[in-house]
Amino acid sequence: MDFFEILLENHLRGGRPETILAQIATAYPLSFHGVGLNIGAASEPDLGYWQRIKTCFDRYQPFLVSDHLCWTGLPGAQLHNLLPLPYTAQNLRVLSERIQRLQDFLGRQMAFENVSAYFNWQASELPEWEFLAELAEAADCLILLDLNNLYVNACNQGFATADYLQALPAERVAQYHLAGYTAKPGFFFDTHANPVYPEVWELYRQALNWIGPRPTLIEWDTDIPPFEVLEAEALTARAIWQTRCPV
Repeated sequence: MDFFEILLENHLRGGRPETILAQIATAYPLSFHGVGLNIGAASEPDLGYWQRIKTCFDRYQPFLVSDHLCWTGLPGAQLHNLLPLPYTAQNLRVLSERIQRLQDFLGRQMAFENVSAYFNWQASELPEWEFLAELAEAADCLILLDLNNLYVNACNQGFATADYLQALPAERVAQYHLAGYTAKPGFFFDTHANPVYPEVWELYRQALNWIGPRPTLIEWDTDIPPFEVLEAEALTARAIWQTRCPV
């Protein structure tokens, strides 16, 4: 494996996870990926959380740190879900200022991931891809492009994946995520419970052509198979990455 990505919240409280992380860090580059930043919340940021993640980043010096472009709860109520934002000009201004403040605090850029969304806001003024592209430029942040989420949203919401890919500033895309979805009656659900589907591999090829090669991670969070199965998925991604297959 070229690198490992850790779920940040598992490693902020010490104990056995911290011991394992310290061992991995001696042998492999690390990417840190969070789910608790709640960057899109209407409430003020949790500065205690900011300090905890900064301490972790400073200790391990991961090559990339990321979280999700979403909101996850209200004051005193953690919803344990990555919920989409209304893509409005006002939110664009608020988020760009908040992300700049966060990055100044951390002393480094962060990447923000496009989430799988099962509803849209009537208040939205921009499509997701335009909002994400404008936010990356305004906040001087990076993009973690989850191609499974992109495919799931395109199928569920009825937009063209090419429109999304071509709207993103390539120089801002820092990493790709790949995963397997689950098909439900009438919609696709982002479960990270299956191998990467052929349609998502094809989208990966297109992204490599339009955006370029980037560090690529296979996510598999439930019904986790033997390591050899995960390794085979990673090796497939590597082969596609190396050949940059034409569309």
